[in-house]
Amino acid sequence: MNRSIYTPNGELVIISSNKKKGKFFYSLKWKLFISFFLVCFIPLVFVALTMTSTIKEYFKDANEKEMLYQANKIAGSIQKANYLGDDTKKAIFDNEIDEKSKEGSFRILVIDSSGVVVNDSNKTDIGMTYILPEVIVALDGKDTANLREEEGVIYASAYIENDSSEKIGIVLLVSSFEDVFMLLEDISHKWIILFVAASVIIGIGVLITSNVMVIEPLKSILSSMEKITDGQLHNRVVVKGHDEFSELGTAFNNMTEELEQVESTRQEFVSNVSHELKTPLSSIKILSDSILLQDDVPVEMYNEFLQDINSEIDRMTNIVNDLLALVKLDHREAGLNIKETDINKMVEDLIKRLTPLADHKLIDIIYENNKKVDIEADEMKLTLAISNLIENAIKYTPDEGSVTIIVDGDHQNAFISVIDTGIGISEEEQSKVFKRFYRVDKTRDRETGGTGLGLAITHATVMLHNGSIKLTSKEGQGSSFVVRLPIKHSGN
Repeated sequence: MNRSIYTPNGELVIISSNKKKGKFFYSLKWKLFISFFLVCFIPLVFVALTMTSTIKEYFKDANEKEMLYQANKIAGSIQKANYLGDDTKKAIFDNEIDEKSKEGSFRILVIDSSGVVVNDSNKTDIGMTYILPEVIVALDGKDTANLREEEGVIYASAYIENDSSEKIGIVLLVSSFEDVFMLLEDISHKWIILFVAASVIIGIGVLITSNVMVIEPLKSILSSMEKITDGQLHNRVVVKGHDEFSELGTAFNNMTEELEQVESTRQEFVSNVSHELKTPLSSIKILSDSILLQDDVPVEMYNEFLQDINSEIDRMTNIVNDLLALVKLDHREAGLNIKETDINKMVEDLIKRLTPLADHKLIDIIYENNKKVDIEADEMKLTLAISNLIENAIKYTPDEGSVTIIVDGDHQNAFISVIDTGIGISEEEQSKVFKRFYRVDKTRDRETGGTGLGLAITHATVMLHNGSIKLTSKEGQGSSFVVRLPIKHSGN
């Protein structure tokens, strides 16, 4: 569903107000929640798995080493006492195996070279044949210890030799690993509890943090944007803190101020245009009515009135032409016809054209050609812009004054300075002179036939060329305009 509103300038704007219903989890809040939650939760799971695995490996290695040590110790004792070669020591052999088994809390099996169990601390598998990897490896002359997770036990084997270094048997120790598995299971349960508690804390923390630090500032900015869309250009975002959102809020407020200024300028511009066009129209109306309401008007009066009407029409034509030029510059409709432009020749031609205007007021035009400068520019538009500056300098300089024009440059920019000894501009008015229809001396400007748009056209043209214009002035001491233009046109 769409809704239509009218902006302050009367333009119809269609604003989409469709909101995805049932898409709660697509909101920024939940995207942030899921992102932050995963960032916090995944490392926690990784730490838990790593720690559990580390604990398991630690106990496994420690138990295997201990069992291997005990197996070697018992094998050495059996080998030294020659229990496998002397049947008369069977009782002592059985007693020692039982004591070692109770002492170490593990099962002891003594297996001969053919894999037959000759002694068992449990007394259950005597006479049985054991074919296990640990038995085979030990009979082959290599002690070993392994954890069998599926059985939950550790097997450790060590070989027994006779005096001729022949492998006559092995000692096989079997120890339960269940206590370690129970410990790991207990740790896992505690990790689960920790996960649940951490998930709740992280979840609440992320929701609160995202809401306070992200969602609320964005909602504030969005609310202001909606109000501005409805035409409330005075609305501002409340800026708090010094983070990126406060910078965004400040930038938004600056943009809103610019929009408000643009709207104010637009209204002022419309008012000024109406006023400027109303004045000559009123004059034409009065003059024409004066002729129509009189009988037997002399030809001389007709001629005088018609000349006045013609002058007012010329004035209206100048205003309309200047307005069209500004519109094109504002919207870049005409574009720029960029070509190599000889600034020195352009200024010299302007001086020749405007010298009669200066001579009429006995004003000296001083030209200082400090450097030969060629730039990439739209010569026609730039000529009009600089012409406005020089013509204004002549108009606002009293008789017998002077206007100085300086052309200079460096490896990046060209500089055109127009300096006069005229009436000057007060400091508070200097920021307004480039506004449309603004006149420092309205009476004086009407006498010279100005439209109040010349400096606005100059400023817009210079900006279009990616340049700048600087004004320095004091009342009664003249003014100085310095135009900077890049030698190479960037095309931006």
